[in-house]
Amino acid sequence: MADVLYDHIMVRYGELTTKGKNRKEFERKLTENVKKRLKDYPKLKYNRTFDGLFIILNGEDYNLIKEDLKQVFGYSYFAGTMVVPKDIDTIAQAAYDLCMKKDYKTFKISSRRNDKSYPMHSDEINRKVATYILKNTEIKVDVHNPDITIYIVIKEDGAYILDEKIYGPGGYPTGINGRAMHMMSGGIDSPVAGYLTMKRGMTIECLHFASQPYTSKQALDKVLALSKQLSYYQENVLVHIIPFTDLQLAIYQNCDESYAITIMRRMMYRIADRLVQARHMSMITNGESVGQVASQTPESIKVIEHVCDSLILRPVCMMDKQEIIDVARKIGTYETSILPYEDCCTIFDPKNPVTKPKLDRCEYFESKFDWESLVDKCIEGDNVVKVSYRDVSEDIF
Repeated sequence: MADVLYDHIMVRYGELTTKGKNRKEFERKLTENVKKRLKDYPKLKYNRTFDGLFIILNGEDYNLIKEDLKQVFGYSYFAGTMVVPKDIDTIAQAAYDLCMKKDYKTFKISSRRNDKSYPMHSDEINRKVATYILKNTEIKVDVHNPDITIYIVIKEDGAYILDEKIYGPGGYPTGINGRAMHMMSGGIDSPVAGYLTMKRGMTIECLHFASQPYTSKQALDKVLALSKQLSYYQENVLVHIIPFTDLQLAIYQNCDESYAITIMRRMMYRIADRLVQARHMSMITNGESVGQVASQTPESIKVIEHVCDSLILRPVCMMDKQEIIDVARKIGTYETSILPYEDCCTIFDPKNPVTKPKLDRCEYFESKFDWESLVDKCIEGDNVVKVSYRDVSEDIF
């Protein structure tokens, strides 16, 4: 049976439909992101309407396009669509063609009249089309669990016929809610948090702290590979690689071992805060999950973030580990995250880290060394690397 040649893609808006006066800005941003993601298909034309975005294929390959479109945030679902004249016989023939795509045993017709001037009601359309298919095939009707559902949308400019709805990742269009500096380790949690940050409409840049030679090149490559995986959702990601060795060694030389992780995290937040201001960004985000490790208890979080002026968001903070792993598997970062290369948070792992640190103790330990100049040195040594899913020549691992 020949595959059906769709001539349109119908993209239905998602959560952005809850917006009021600024809805058009969300629609515009979604259209911009879709065009950017599909720029390898120059024949496509776009028509933005109140209820969705319609992409005219002009002969481009739908099966290739749909894989790219799955990586865009901000819509509910999309579907390959046939647009035909509103004549009921033509509509029935198009529905029949869709039923012939595969060896289906059962079907259902579901129609909707956006054009209320159309002379046939939805139930009548359903019956007419179903009757045509029943007369010309051996396929049976099943309204509860059909092998295929044919959706018919009657609009002013024609009848839109579709079958397979492909649901997207949801959320808001990436970039509509500003930019975030995302703290990226090589673990499971931070890539998931980066994905969820983009899902809420933010563009991210990643911030990684490297402690070479104590951390390996493989550990850095792991972070770049994870960032590259996230670039599928915003085309490219800038990764800020901070040389953290001197500052980290100073912490362990001047601070009680139980406070070392707390002080280290305070320094990381200071650096992130400085970069947010320098890059004119909206916030810091990271993969902290409440209670997961000593530096992520409520008491630790409060003391650590005390050094920051920037807004800090933690997308996975209330998720348990299995929930985070499930998302990591879905977005393809899990297998890279579990590669056994340690980052700077694990190489000097104290035996008994404090879980309820005191602010005055932190300030006392910090007063014992010139951390300000070391933070300046870290920022001066910032090495920015751009990674993109489009760079097939720079595959990592």
